[in-house]
Amino acid sequence: MQRYARGMDRRDRALVRSAYHDDAIDEHIGFVGPVDEFIDWAFAYHQTQTRYQHYLLNHTADIQDDQAHAETYYLFVGTDREPQNHLTINGGRYVDRLERRSNRWAIAARVCIVEWHTDSTSLITDETMGLLAGILTVAHDHSDTSYDRPLTISRAPTGS
Repeated sequence: MQRYARGMDRRDRALVRSAYHDDAIDEHIGFVGPVDEFIDWAFAYHQTQTRYQHYLLNHTADIQDDQAHAETYYLFVGTDREPQNHLTINGGRYVDRLERRSNRWAIAARVCIVEWHTDSTSLITDETMGLLAGILTVAHDHSDTSYDRPLTISRAPTGS
């Protein structure tokens, strides 16, 4: 579950892909089909946004031998490029069938259920994010700080 969310937020295809089996099917809002086509669809959608995050919340799993049925609540928040600063917030659930194959658990089938949706104007604009430029580095790719190995602190101490 975490590989999926982090992979989506960092637009890391390999990480998202690692959450699924090769023959997995995803039914995800406006898309139904194989995992590789789903990732293309999802990444194209996220290209229309300046900022977005997937939050994973309550999680339950019913595990029977090499199969599990899981339900994970999610919250998605995204700011669109057009119209500028349009904020989308969705809440819902991922309902998954996971299978253990060759000692590896992954999603075999997923249904994404949207339980609620709201739109608003984001107060987090490019101008407000610019104020954080010296503090914050955010990237939707491998240049993001979370991929730095080893992680080092580059800012000068601010004192106490």
